[in-house]
Amino acid sequence: MPELPEVEALRDFLDARLTGRTVEEVQPLAVSVLKSYDPPPTALHGRTVLGVRRYGKFLGVDTGDLHLVTHLARAGWLRWRSPLPAAPARPGKGPLALRVRLVPEEDGPAEGFDLTEAGTRKSLAVYVVRDPLQEVPGIARLGPDPLDPGTDLAAFAALLHGQRHRIKGLLRDQSVLAGIGNAYSDEILHAARMSPYARADRLTEAEVARLHEATLSTLRGAVERSRGVVAGELKAEKRVGMRVHGRTGEPCPVCGDTVREVSFHDSSLQYCPTCQTGGKPLADRRMSRLLK
Repeated sequence: MPELPEVEALRDFLDARLTGRTVEEVQPLAVSVLKSYDPPPTALHGRTVLGVRRYGKFLGVDTGDLHLVTHLARAGWLRWRSPLPAAPARPGKGPLALRVRLVPEEDGPAEGFDLTEAGTRKSLAVYVVRDPLQEVPGIARLGPDPLDPGTDLAAFAALLHGQRHRIKGLLRDQSVLAGIGNAYSDEILHAARMSPYARADRLTEAEVARLHEATLSTLRGAVERSRGVVAGELKAEKRVGMRVHGRTGEPCPVCGDTVREVSFHDSSLQYCPTCQTGGKPLADRRMSRLLK
């Protein structure tokens, strides 16, 4: 799933290619993709793009009083097409969910982008709205962006204060902090040398400060690595930059201990016992149920 750094890189990528261009057509091709119906996608036809914004893990194409907003979810992706195929896209064919076609520039090729979604679990979402902050439910309930200058140490500590939840889940909670998902929460906790099972309300001031710094350094580093990478290569860049996430069984790059995994019904987390849990492996809940 694309998280804050990849979505920020996609924002940069699209902003450079869409701003000032005119939308010729927005064509939904999958029944499940469109989550709003008034105004319709055709209302965007003929509008000029003013810029592209990021809201947590959401992307918004701004055309003034109308916005095309998307959340790529677990298996969605964006593919820039230059040139676009001349033949019209056909609904129900493959992973293609939505196509945006731009009015060609003088003597230029037909260009635009496709939104695609692999697999059978369809979660990719597209909205056409007047006010993303009010009309897109996922944006309306977002917490502060961790890279916003206003999310300083004091604000970060206030977000954690009194939270009787494990820090792994809290970092992933979009109503607490916007944009962090499963992968980067693993990376942040490894950088902070903190157990994913630590309770937020039991962290010391020094631990909160360490977690805040790890959050900033991890996300900023990932954004910098992703900046300038073309859309089609961002997934590979994300994997290369991971130290523990997706590295089960490999040596920790800090201490050399073996990276371990805890599995849940629909996801898993990775961590280093030496760096994060005092050398003690965490119980794998999936295996625990099997042994009962």
